[in-house]
Amino acid sequence: MTKRVSPWPGRRQGAVSLTFDDGAASQLELAVPMLNELALRGTFYLNPKEGFEGKLAPWKDVAAAGHELGNHTVSHPCAANNVAAAAGHARRGRGENRRRTLEEMTLDEMEADIVEASRRIRALVPEQGAISFAYPCYQSFVGRGVSRQSYVPLVARHCIAGRGVGEKPVANDPVYCDLAYVWGWRCERMRGAELVGLAESAVADGRWAVLVFHGIHEGHLPIGERDLAELCSYLARQRERVWTAPVARVAEQLLAWRE
Repeated sequence: MTKRVSPWPGRRQGAVSLTFDDGAASQLELAVPMLNELALRGTFYLNPKEGFEGKLAPWKDVAAAGHELGNHTVSHPCAANNVAAAAGHARRGRGENRRRTLEEMTLDEMEADIVEASRRIRALVPEQGAISFAYPCYQSFVGRGVSRQSYVPLVARHCIAGRGVGEKPVANDPVYCDLAYVWGWRCERMRGAELVGLAESAVADGRWAVLVFHGIHEGHLPIGERDLAELCSYLARQRERVWTAPVARVAEQLLAWRE
């Protein structure tokens, strides 16, 4: 399959998606106002757990401003190594309230979690269109050893796109990238100049850069407010040649272009 006409609207050269995981408070306090001020729109991946109607109520205004609220599952399941590290335990299984791991889950259980998360997001913001998915801990499997299976096909079935992790500086080729597992770049602790450089390299190649953030000066995977602001200022200045859009919106564009 080959395409010679650019997929990017308005004769732009490439695309960038700003994605934020886990619904950190600093995203509401710092990232959303920053994006709004510059007329940029991003994707915020949420875990709509029990009581989500109240806990996630502030995100209704975020969606109303044009940002995407994405599916990050209800339970945020990760591999046993991640769960043990997060709990501070030396051995898997220590502690009564240990989170369930991907190794212990089935495809049916994972599918139920993905479907329920999307249902809750739609209940929160029924006016939102397509929903994309972000793989918790960037991992896309359930089971262990000979029983290990990919759940990428489930994401393809229920969400317009899925954001995983990829190798820097290789961005997503609009012709060949798998929308069910789009490559994203982890950006914690990166300087503004590095972020701008990654975006610029992707755009120069006509590709789609998906940048992954968590907290702003918050949590164990932080980005500095000044560094995020430097990237956003660059994207605002370059809006005539760089399309900054939520993941679901870019996926819709590519699906239509590929037809």
